[in-house]
Amino acid sequence: MFKGSLPALVTPFKDGELDLDTLKKLVEWHIDQGSHGLVPVGTTGESPTVSHAEHMTVITEVVKAAKGRIPIIAGAGSNSTAEGVRLIQHAAETGADAALVVTPYYNKPTQRGMIEHYRALHDACELPIVIYNIPGRSVIDMIPETMGELAKLPRIVGVKDATGKLERVSMQRATCGPDFIQLSGEDATALGFNAHGGVGCISVTANVAPKLCAEFQEATLAGDYAKALSYQDKLMPLHMAIFLEPGVAGAKYAMSKLGMCSAEVRLPLTELLPETKAAIDAAMAHAGLI
Repeated sequence: MFKGSLPALVTPFKDGELDLDTLKKLVEWHIDQGSHGLVPVGTTGESPTVSHAEHMTVITEVVKAAKGRIPIIAGAGSNSTAEGVRLIQHAAETGADAALVVTPYYNKPTQRGMIEHYRALHDACELPIVIYNIPGRSVIDMIPETMGELAKLPRIVGVKDATGKLERVSMQRATCGPDFIQLSGEDATALGFNAHGGVGCISVTANVAPKLCAEFQEATLAGDYAKALSYQDKLMPLHMAIFLEPGVAGAKYAMSKLGMCSAEVRLPLTELLPETKAAIDAAMAHAGLI
């Protein structure tokens, strides 16, 4: 259903406002470059600092621009279950193909609380849900046993796993079954993730190098890990450089070098330091992008 390279799409801004013309151009660019889907308004889409109205506008415009050519997994997570219900219902009404729902951050719910949170969103509409497990940002970790319980619900279809623990793929195959869709949430370890049974990556780097990331994913899914490793060698410096500061700022700077969008981010994110820009420039040159 969902596999390959799925860019965690940036939200372009111009003078503090949404730049919808550029957003539409980015959708076309990604389709042309071979991306296998798009994930708008996740954290890389600056979900913490867009308003609810802006969030919904971006989802609507991306779905309209894609015109069914590639799947759209709409960011719909919140640490408020009621707010999450509103977001996922809007995504469903707009025509998104699935929703990406992060584990509730800051509240620190129990495993039982997470089950009830996801059950409420599952029951709120007919949209497939991809769990987003990122303990480094949400503070909580959905353990494989909990995920296995949620996988019994018909529309809990997969996970974006940003734990960085490659053994989780095998553990989640055991609790959720081999057909549960496992997508990496960490570019640098996506090669090993797929070797363990993953089927793709919701990628930050794919904002900058969509063609390379798509071809990398296609190589892993074809079982050609020698070819995939050659792509990994090209991309690894870029994976690292983009995250020297918050990844969206790194991605937008790199995209500005390609003429794809402004480097503008919203506070509390800031413009990159000169040394970070230099590292990204060098990594882009290493990957053959500039």
